[in-house]
Amino acid sequence: MTPTWMTSLAGELLGAGFTGRAIAPLTARGLDLSVDDAYAIQQINTDRRIAEGRRLAGWKIGLTSAAMQAQLGIDAPDSGVLLDDMLLADGATVSRASLIAPRIEAEIAVRFDSDVAGPGLSPEDVGKRVSAVVPALEIIDSRIADWKIALVDTVADNASSALAVAGAPVAGIAADTLKDETVELLVDGQAVAGGSGQALLGDPLRALAWLANRLGPMGQAIPAGLLVLAGSVHAAVPLEPGHQYTARYARAGSVSVRVQP
Repeated sequence: MTPTWMTSLAGELLGAGFTGRAIAPLTARGLDLSVDDAYAIQQINTDRRIAEGRRLAGWKIGLTSAAMQAQLGIDAPDSGVLLDDMLLADGATVSRASLIAPRIEAEIAVRFDSDVAGPGLSPEDVGKRVSAVVPALEIIDSRIADWKIALVDTVADNASSALAVAGAPVAGIAADTLKDETVELLVDGQAVAGGSGQALLGDPLRALAWLANRLGPMGQAIPAGLLVLAGSVHAAVPLEPGHQYTARYARAGSVSVRVQP
């Protein structure tokens, strides 16, 4: 059975998302939280949402850059789930008032043509199953006040995910060239950030293999067709109302979202 304290912390995080009122860091509670504990808390809220009628729509991988890992004192990424009500279509409009302290990132994302199940998968194994590259934006948000997060805080908080905007899938891009894919983030047509797939553990395929191998021992696979955000190519940018944010890719097209108050 799930320990009561885990259920309580999960409830706080879920409630913060609904009310828009952030909570104190879990790491400030005097609890000796492990990363496994944090993923268990994340799973409690995933199970709750699915029981309410939501569907699993994919995953996001975070903390793939060396700079972010150094900041949190870790040597591996983290992951969260994407549910169907978190996915938006290209050109969608988002309300800033519905979020707490949002930031936006241009992501390299993929879909697979068959189920991907670890453990023991290499980046090359995963690359063989990539059917399409998807231009994507992730809006991250923290239910932890002021983004004062340690690793276990963000993992428990579904890897600080809020929304993802997915564009049209692009076939024909060789998976082993994703490390060279370049992306710009534009605000109202002006470039403000950017990077390449090399920002994702040196190669997005490494990040994707990490996720499959993390899920495998728990009996979970990545089903064919679901969206997987492999990580951001740049530091997150604050999300402000009255602007349009666009991720423009060298080969994978573009995707946009507009923000209203």
